[in-house]
Amino acid sequence: MNWIILIIAGLFEVAFASCLGKVKETSGTTMYLWFGGFIISLTISMLLLIKATQTLPIGTAYAVWTGIGAVGTVLMGIFFFKDPVSFWRIFFIVTLVASIIGLKVVSSH
Repeated sequence: MNWIILIIAGLFEVAFASCLGKVKETSGTTMYLWFGGFIISLTISMLLLIKATQTLPIGTAYAVWTGIGAVGTVLMGIFFFKDPVSFWRIFFIVTLVASIIGLKVVSSH
C-alpha cells in the first residue's frame, strides 16, 4: 500500500513542477491560480511522502519519489511545454525508469 502512496506522491511532484512552469508563463490572476496549484500539489506530495516513509526505507522512497517526479516532469515538458527531445534525453529517462524499478525489486519491504 505504501508503494501506491509513494507513486501518488511522485505524481503530485510532477503536478507541482508543472504548475511552477505555468507560473513562469502566465501573469495576473492566472499566475496566482497556478501558484495555488503549486502550493497544494507540493503539500499533498510531501504529506504522502512522509506517510510512505513510515514503512519504506527513506533512501529508497526518496529516490523513487524524485525519480517519478523527474521522469514525469521531463515528459510533461516534452508534451506540454515543447521541451526539446533527443535520443540521449530519452535514453537517460529509460535508464532512470529502470533504476526506479530496480530499487522496488531489491527493496526488502
